[in-house]
Amino acid sequence: MWHCQSWERTNARKRFFRAKMAQENLIKSSSIPYTIIRAAQFFEFVKSIADFSTDGNKVRLPAALIQPMAADDVASLVGRIAAGSPVNGTVEIGGPEKFRLDELIRKSLSANKDPREVITDPHGNYFGIEVGERTLVPEDDAQLGETRFEAWLNQPANRTQGLAKGA
Repeated sequence: MWHCQSWERTNARKRFFRAKMAQENLIKSSSIPYTIIRAAQFFEFVKSIADFSTDGNKVRLPAALIQPMAADDVASLVGRIAAGSPVNGTVEIGGPEKFRLDELIRKSLSANKDPREVITDPHGNYFGIEVGERTLVPEDDAQLGETRFEAWLNQPANRTQGLAKGA
């Protein structure tokens, strides 16, 4: 039964990503001024990544780069960008640090005393999607938040609310 549920979640995630791209294309083809903001993954969803990729007591993930950010930084950057003039293009935002996905999850689980073992799997997926080395990082000209993962992780509210409860 688990494989069936995993397959359904994977297909739903693929449909989600395709739908987001279709939305962006509709916006780009309109005559209305716009700014599309693409945010990196939030720190608050790190546990969800681990949960999705867990099989038994093992978490299988690729060593792809990821540049996550705190939700507070996302809110600040989105507010600043939205208050400006439309750029008729895409603005990417991310965190101040790059990690390997498997290492980020290892840090998170360790900080929360989660016993799951992270296995670096070159064929592992990110929410059911195969990713390349730089799929999960913004371009070099991205606007970056200020909060570092370690600082965010060391805040008790984030440890108990964001990660332990699977925000």
